[in-house]
Amino acid sequence: MVGLSRLPLIATIAAVSAQLQRPLGSPSEDVPDTYQTGNKPLIDTELLQSHISVESLFERAEALYGLAKSSEEQFGHPTRVIGSEGHRRTLEYVASEIDRLGDYYKSWTQPFPAVMGQIFQSRLVLGQSVPESASPMSLTPPTAGKEPVYGDLVLVNNQGCDASDYPEDLSGKVAFVKRGTCSFGAKSELAGKAGAIAAVIFNSNADGLSGTLGVPSPYHVATFGLSGEDAGPVIEKLKAGDVVDSTAFIDSVVNTINTTNLIAQTVGGDPENCVMLGAHSDSVGEGPGINDDGSGSLTLLEVATHLTKFSVKNCVRFAWWAGEEEGLLGSDYYVDTLPEDENQKIRLFMDYDMMGSPNFAYQVYNATNAVNPTGSEQLRDMYVDWYESKGLNYTFIPFDGRSDYDAFIRNGIPGGGIATGAEGIKTKEEELMFGGKAGDWYDPCYHQLCDDVSNVNATAWLINTQLVAHSVATFAASFDDFPKRETAKAAELYEQETLYHGRYLVR
Repeated sequence: MVGLSRLPLIATIAAVSAQLQRPLGSPSEDVPDTYQTGNKPLIDTELLQSHISVESLFERAEALYGLAKSSEEQFGHPTRVIGSEGHRRTLEYVASEIDRLGDYYKSWTQPFPAVMGQIFQSRLVLGQSVPESASPMSLTPPTAGKEPVYGDLVLVNNQGCDASDYPEDLSGKVAFVKRGTCSFGAKSELAGKAGAIAAVIFNSNADGLSGTLGVPSPYHVATFGLSGEDAGPVIEKLKAGDVVDSTAFIDSVVNTINTTNLIAQTVGGDPENCVMLGAHSDSVGEGPGINDDGSGSLTLLEVATHLTKFSVKNCVRFAWWAGEEEGLLGSDYYVDTLPEDENQKIRLFMDYDMMGSPNFAYQVYNATNAVNPTGSEQLRDMYVDWYESKGLNYTFIPFDGRSDYDAFIRNGIPGGGIATGAEGIKTKEEELMFGGKAGDWYDPCYHQLCDDVSNVNATAWLINTQLVAHSVATFAASFDDFPKRETAKAAELYEQETLYHGRYLVR
């Protein structure tokens, strides 16, 4: 394997990977004919679960927080955002832990270019007001010269998804565009092509609007999101023919860096039928990300460690994605570059993002076969059956593109997963089901500096790691009752249902 701990800089990984002379996304060695590993007993779910301990999980969490602190000189606080020392050392840690497990796994790296953005300052003035809900879109370019720009506000026709929606007199002015139908990036690009100096996309309801422009375009202009509540009075003035002047200011930067996914696959097990699961190795820039998604990454490490005590009938592939917080970059790259025959070998993908939120709920993605590739619903029901067998409550949450399962579903691979909640508000009913406090976020430290070791709930993390172990053991032993793979089934239906690509709204 390529052990990252042996590499001085993460930027050198691409060169090392090229020397391996193998397709990215594929194992580094041929899989042996035998499907079981040595004389070890066949995987057993109860035995595998019994090896999981909360003490070991928290030892790993303490180590991970120490790695995040290595970014303090660069960022002023602990973080594991891509491009940081904390993330580089996270990758080293994961690789070295897999390396310690000997020849049970073969592992490889998958370097890729990742776009990341930072916003340093911003301000939007509409007429005489400074709307509190104004929020720069992720990956927005700065205003010209990183200075304030001034121009009248122009209401764009319809939802701003066609060039004809943008008035001819938009040059040197600020486009005011309604959310809907097409992506935020497309609206910003069309506004730029029409000559706008900035764009404001307002929500179709009273709520605030925070999203991403996605893949950078040379035509993108500095773009804000705005709540429908703040937009309402402005729309009335514009429709009445009143002039609304505006000032827009964004100081930001959008850069492309190199980072890498890490993949580890069992040497044993049928390579034509692979159980795949993943978590993301990065955090946001604002904090160390011990729950999001240190908890998922470390859960995978713990399960991978104890799996070595058993043999498997189907291969098991673990993935640690980079760039999830920037918009699912690593998982997108992985699936997009998979040859079709390799795609077909993945029988299902399981996503584990945020396993121990402090104000947790046991959440199961509501993946159905009606909208998703066949097998997604059976995976969902496996989680439900396990919670019920333990006498635990659970709740369904939307399968809406907010984590790394997204690329798999779009490319015909059945998927699902569990979570414990992010910035959503716990209901009174959920307080009765899971404890905690109604009216608060599931994770009050979501994407903040306080997402440290103390931010992970021990009970939820242990329970869910045991469930992850069960999910691996179930399918590593048999796919007999699981549907056969189909080709790209339901991808279009799924895409129609999703509004997110990672944590960002995209349209």
